[in-house]
Parts: sequence; structure tokens; C-alpha cells
Amino acid sequence: MIRRGGAGRRRLPLLLVVAGAAVFCVLAVSGMGQGLVYYRTPTELAGRAADPAHRLRVAGLVLPGSVREDGGTLRFQLTDGVTRVDVVHRGERAPLFRAGQGAVAEGSLGADGLFHSDRLMLKHSDEYRAQAP
Repeated sequence: MIRRGGAGRRRLPLLLVVAGAAVFCVLAVSGMGQGLVYYRTPTELAGRAADPAHRLRVAGLVLPGSVREDGGTLRFQLTDGVTRVDVVHRGERAPLFRAGQGAVAEGSLGADGLFHSDRLMLKHSDEYRAQAP
């Protein structure tokens, strides 16, 4: 009597597991691709072409003397100590936002050379100090 398919039946569960893992990886990577937003420094941003459709983050220190509020628009400059980028922010403003502090602005680089932000996050120290009485 000749038996056929014995080795094939043993490989079938392994092939199903490998195929399932491959499908999972493809779905995970394609889903993350649109959700990931890395931050750039002002110097890295200076070399990029304007692309309003491409979201990114720019991080740096808020340049003292550059903060101006005009109605619902906040204008300021971020610097990494080498390059400055002009930011126009529309949206919620963090209550602790101030000049000299680290900040991350999320948005896009416009054709006008301005970074248009709709999300503003503050960078802060992990050190807590209680206020003096």
C-alpha cells in the first residue's frame, strides 16, 4: 500500500501559521505607516520642500521674544540653536506654554515657508519641585 500526503499533512499547520504571521505583519506595518509621525529639528526642516499634505513634528526651544498671539492664532519661532523656524499655531494652547521652553509642534510645512501647526506639545523636565509656601 502506498501512502501519499503524510508529509504534506504535517506541513499544512506550519504553512498556515507562517501565512497568518505574514498577513499580520503586513497589516500591522501598513497601519502604522500612516499613524507614525517623527519629529525633526528646525535644521532638518530647513532642507525640506514644502508639502502641506505631509504631517510631521518639529521640536525645539521657543525663542524668547518671538511669541505673539493674534486672536486664535499663536505665532512663535522654534530653534535648535542653529536654525529657526516660524510656527503658526491654530488650536488649543497649552496653559504652560512660554518662551525658552521646549516644545513640539505637529502640522505641515506650507508653501509660504511657515510651519502650520494644529497640535502643540510641551517638553518638560521629569523633575518635580513643590512650590515654596
